[in-house]
Amino acid sequence: MTDVTVIGLGPMGLVLADLLLKAGKSVSLWNRNPEKAASLVERGATLAPTPAAAIAASPATLVCVYDYKAAETILAADGAPAALQDRLIINLGTGGPDDATRVEVYVNRHGGNYLDGAIQAAPSQMGQDDTPLLVSGRHAHFTRAEPLLRILAGNLVYLGERIDAAAFMDLATLSYVYGAFAGFLHGARVAEATGIDVTTFGSLVNAISPSFGAFFQHEGGVIASGDFRITESPLRISVPAVRRILMFSERLGLNTELPALVDGWLERAEAAGLADEELASLIKILRGGADQGTELKRA
Repeated sequence: MTDVTVIGLGPMGLVLADLLLKAGKSVSLWNRNPEKAASLVERGATLAPTPAAAIAASPATLVCVYDYKAAETILAADGAPAALQDRLIINLGTGGPDDATRVEVYVNRHGGNYLDGAIQAAPSQMGQDDTPLLVSGRHAHFTRAEPLLRILAGNLVYLGERIDAAAFMDLATLSYVYGAFAGFLHGARVAEATGIDVTTFGSLVNAISPSFGAFFQHEGGVIASGDFRITESPLRISVPAVRRILMFSERLGLNTELPALVDGWLERAEAAGLADEELASLIKILRGGADQGTELKRA
């Protein structure tokens, strides 16, 4: 029996298997195209002939395939359901909260254990001290998997026993990523339209990102506390700042959808009397009212 199985040898799966081998772990592999395993087999990994054999070969299996549909097809392959008995399946593919819940039910029904994960890094960023990996599921299963997972990601974040917690946190963090990228693209258009070097703009964004990351962390604490007294940035100073972005975007003939959206939020916040609160109070507008109200909380 090997220490761990890796199913799926795309760019990320190849890196996961490589890191485990470098850490001295014995590794079994399965991939739809077995040729992708050749270099790993040369270094000592074992190529299983079927998904069932791969799952049976190790106490823990990392599944890293395109999506949950692909993962479920593999877990339902001939012999695989029976092989799940007493095995730990850790899915690191891409999907949503409903997918995580459905796969956990399936694995548990066949006598296995399940953790759901979300990798928040590119293959080249894996295995570092700051590599983020979100995981949720039964704490006992996490404790069992933790030594393996820390080989892959130093910034391992356990989000609790709710199996869908990692998927929901992934939705939240990706909302930030894509929102920030939308702002980056708008800034790039401002640079292009005014003759400012876009490469220099990108370098400046990189330079200011750590300080703004710390600011967003602070604002997250403000939201969690419910105390919106001014501590860092009053909402009132963002009202003219965003209005200025909108005005000059219009003047330059740029797409104004993004600044118009944020300007609308701030206009509503100012009208609701939030100008002299911390900028994070803007979340009250997204909640659907000027007051905090009573939020339904998940158990």
